[in-house]
Amino acid sequence: MNALLKEIRQTPLLWMLIFVPVVLVAARIVPAAHTLLFVLAVLAIIPLAALLSHATESVAEKTGDAIGGLLNATLGNLTELIIAVTALHAGEYMLVKASIAGAIVANALFMLGASFLLGGLRYHVQEYNRAGGRMYSGLLLMATIALLAPAAVSELDLPRGELMAQNLSAAIAILLIVAYGLSLLFSLKTHKEFFASEGHGETTEAKWPINLAVGTLVAVTVLVALVSEIFVESVQKAAATLGMSPAFVGFIIVALVGAAAEMAVAFSAARKNRLDMSVSIALGSASQIALFVAPVLVLLSYVVGPKPMDLQFWPGAVTMVMIATVTATFITNSGRSAWFIGALLVFIYVIFAMTLYVVPPGAHGPV
Repeated sequence: MNALLKEIRQTPLLWMLIFVPVVLVAARIVPAAHTLLFVLAVLAIIPLAALLSHATESVAEKTGDAIGGLLNATLGNLTELIIAVTALHAGEYMLVKASIAGAIVANALFMLGASFLLGGLRYHVQEYNRAGGRMYSGLLLMATIALLAPAAVSELDLPRGELMAQNLSAAIAILLIVAYGLSLLFSLKTHKEFFASEGHGETTEAKWPINLAVGTLVAVTVLVALVSEIFVESVQKAAATLGMSPAFVGFIIVALVGAAAEMAVAFSAARKNRLDMSVSIALGSASQIALFVAPVLVLLSYVVGPKPMDLQFWPGAVTMVMIATVTATFITNSGRSAWFIGALLVFIYVIFAMTLYVVPPGAHGPV
């Protein structure tokens, strides 16, 4: 604990942690002050992301980049899961589906691309183990195919078509969870030698004991989830005023805010020439959302939602996920990167964001 307090005292950015209790209290006292809550939530997320970055790097020094990236992606995705469960309980299925698809695309394009860009601005060429990228891309491709199946069934002119789509979605959700579990067994147990770090990058001695680092990861992730929840609630009110669609809010805003902590770690690792960790966080997080978070939400909808949720996404979302998956597969196949490759990935993501922004609310089809 002394190491944590010392880090906070010595890092001016972490002094902004004061905004965490402020925004939590403000949400209770003035819940209708959406603009104020929005600003406070942003100011609170920034230092939490920085603190999570430091804790994760300390864990990675002990466990290696692959497991460190996996741990960070797992904890970071708790934010998306908590936000989605809240929306699920309220019956906001379009927001839930948009946040799922948006998180996959944001991680596979924006987070990965920005990592390549930031790292490439400091190093001429960077290398990483492409085995992890190939496995995650394969998982994402399978998940995208899984998203296509319920949509195909629902479009058939069959009696009880909606019920069939829901049943198929539940079965696919279980299958995806099993596939994700097998991927963990493959990468962390039976064939873990394939995913060893390339050995490049700056190495520093871990500043924190492993127990403190893991404890900080868990605690900060919970705080990020709470603050992000407030942020999303305030953004939804602002979006309604500005005429933004629920799809844009979920696909772009919620996805970026939910992944803020993971992005801070991935960007920091890339700047230290540790692209193994950046790729593991970006594509590992995307595959976790597709194969774990989304299926869990489908199953939870039978308990906490007003009605069961299916995996039928609007065609534009499936198209964007497919493009992001194919692009990530193509890019990571070489095992090398430079800043221009990252810039291209970011540009593709910006094109998606611009497209969703100009589409009016209610034009995305049924939920």
